[in-house]
Amino acid sequence: MLKFTYPKKEKLKSKKLIDQLFSEGQSVSAFPLRLVYLSTTFEDNVMAKTGVSVSKKHFKRAVDRNRIKRLLREAYRLNKAYYFNNLTTQHTFMILYIGKELPSFAQVESTMKRLFEKFSITVSHKI
Repeated sequence: MLKFTYPKKEKLKSKKLIDQLFSEGQSVSAFPLRLVYLSTTFEDNVMAKTGVSVSKKHFKRAVDRNRIKRLLREAYRLNKAYYFNNLTTQHTFMILYIGKELPSFAQVESTMKRLFEKFSITVSHKI
């Protein structure tokens, strides 16, 4: 059972994994979010490693980018248990914010749910 936590070992930090994710991964979008994912394996026994990213082009101020990243991480933390309990393979995820306006937490959370539903549907069709 996944908990509502986002510990360090679940954070995507490996440059190699991130490069591999963007070169080989697939993506699903639910505007203003995009999820790039890749089925992979890690040494540690976590089901998913996740990173978040916000474009510097759309948000010049670091304050705004950091705020959006905090919202993304929080929405992920609260909703991952519902969607990833049935994952059988390990995945890496990168959640990208592709909108141009500062979102509210409610917007981010509802979009995150749509995004994970789309992801669940695409993954279940591939099996």
